[in-house]
Amino acid sequence: MAGPFSQQARNRSQTSLLPPNGPRTPGGMWRDSLDSHSGLVSSASSIAGKHSSLSEKYSLAPSPAQWGTPFLLHDREPDDSIHNPDPQKDRKSDNAFVFSSRGIQNLGCLLILGVGLIMLFAGYPIISRLTSSTQSLQGGFNLGGINATGQIPELPGNFGLIDKDTPRDAYTKKSWETNEDLVLVFSDEFNQDGRTFYPGDDPYWEAVDLHYWGTNDLEWYDPSQATTSNGSLQLTLERVADPSTNHNLTFKSGMIQSWNKFCFTGGLIETSVRLPGSPEIGGFWPAVWTMGNLGRAGFGASVEGNWPYSYEECDVGTLPNQTYPGASTPLAAVTNGDPYNNGALSYLPGQRLSACTCPGESHPGPMKSDGTYVGRAAPEIDIIEATVHDGVGYVSLSSQWAPFNAQYNIFNTSGQVEFFDTRDKIHYNDYVGGVWQQTTSGLGQTNQNAYELNGGQYAIYGFEYKPGYDDAYTTWINDNKKAWTIYATAMVEDPRVEISARPMSLEPMYIIANLGFSTNFVANLDIEALTFPGTMSIDYIRVYQPKDAVKVGCDPKDHPTAAYIETYKEAYTNFELTTWAQFKQPWPKNRRSATGCN
Repeated sequence: MAGPFSQQARNRSQTSLLPPNGPRTPGGMWRDSLDSHSGLVSSASSIAGKHSSLSEKYSLAPSPAQWGTPFLLHDREPDDSIHNPDPQKDRKSDNAFVFSSRGIQNLGCLLILGVGLIMLFAGYPIISRLTSSTQSLQGGFNLGGINATGQIPELPGNFGLIDKDTPRDAYTKKSWETNEDLVLVFSDEFNQDGRTFYPGDDPYWEAVDLHYWGTNDLEWYDPSQATTSNGSLQLTLERVADPSTNHNLTFKSGMIQSWNKFCFTGGLIETSVRLPGSPEIGGFWPAVWTMGNLGRAGFGASVEGNWPYSYEECDVGTLPNQTYPGASTPLAAVTNGDPYNNGALSYLPGQRLSACTCPGESHPGPMKSDGTYVGRAAPEIDIIEATVHDGVGYVSLSSQWAPFNAQYNIFNTSGQVEFFDTRDKIHYNDYVGGVWQQTTSGLGQTNQNAYELNGGQYAIYGFEYKPGYDDAYTTWINDNKKAWTIYATAMVEDPRVEISARPMSLEPMYIIANLGFSTNFVANLDIEALTFPGTMSIDYIRVYQPKDAVKVGCDPKDHPTAAYIETYKEAYTNFELTTWAQFKQPWPKNRRSATGCN
């Protein structure tokens, strides 16, 4: 049944959705709206009875009022308090704390997300950059783990700085000079037979392929002449049957270098060597020595103006011939020098990478705070150069210097040089230099049984040095005995030629071992008296340093070399470039020169 109020609601909803104009109840609701609820079922039944189809029967009209439930704007519902504003209640919450716990949680979540995004796109790259290990030139590799030829060596199992075959009791050693403990930083025992040293074969050594024209050697250095056998490195000098297959030279031999692969600054280097031939017959020129990494032995363009300087001052000592431009002064630089060159002191072209280098010129650095450069060069310190005098074997234990003292004479007035062999088997070498080098050398008798054809034993040679000035020194070892020492005070300033002090080498030094011969070394060389092949055998090479002063690597920050070598790579890889001028590169301007920096 349909009540009268339901019919009124339907009629009203069909004409308008506005609230009715009838009377309200005390609760504020329209009277006819309330009455319409009581007729909901009856109204629905009445409506259903009037439809002729199911779709029409169960379809709903657009207005809720026609359903018998008039949801009008002012009809109250149980949940109105949730979404209808109440000014009185809202006034209290408006004065409450601005942050709610849920708001803080939402804000925290957003903060975490924001920080995470920042760390992902900014923090991670920065942290990776700061914590990643920078590839360096230290040890046996250049950038990216390659050697100087750009090749990656295959040496499975034994390619660390310290050879795994080095005895444990050789990991430390007492200093010959200070008696402090030294630690092993590099060793090669050469125990693995059949090693070769062609470019790319080894991470620390490379055998050169060239003629050592600088000393007029009679042999060609061929990589095939350097190998390992019977637990030692063997450098073999031999006669070839057909010189046309050997660059038109009758002899070939071997030279290995650790240039730009392994270098060290300061410490002790020792090697155990069996010399070639016998101590009675001279002619062979075996040597184990070191040089600063900015000059590569055998590559003339790289060496010119770098060897044998060890100098950090800006004065006449950096100029060609050690003389002022256009003048024959200082007088001691042009008189009483080399007797074989009209008394001239020096024919050197000047220090190419000196402290006088003008700003903006090519220089490996570093630069001082006043804008001037640190003087750089390639000094030389020799472990041994072996020779024979009057049927007795000797070794020259020496270092080479530039600029030169007047008459090549060091200062030795109160213990600047000291000899230790009480058997009188070591003395200061009579040869002190010429127009190309000044040398400080002790000449000592060798172990006469440590020769290939006489005794077959090995003898230990080496030197220990402290770089710099003041308390710096170099001490040589002959047959595992302390031989002699030169202190930095011997190389102080020389007012006669107006030069300053020269330091014990501050440069990173690499190692060279070679066997040659030359009439420059033995004037009356009797080749037919020599036995060929002749072999110099090296049992091991070891380097030690104070544990609080370990410094290995060819590119240290205070004396970098890598960028400069890379810039002028051809000078270090093309032995046919004998001079810097032939390399067609400008000589860096020197502010002490005639033209200065203009």
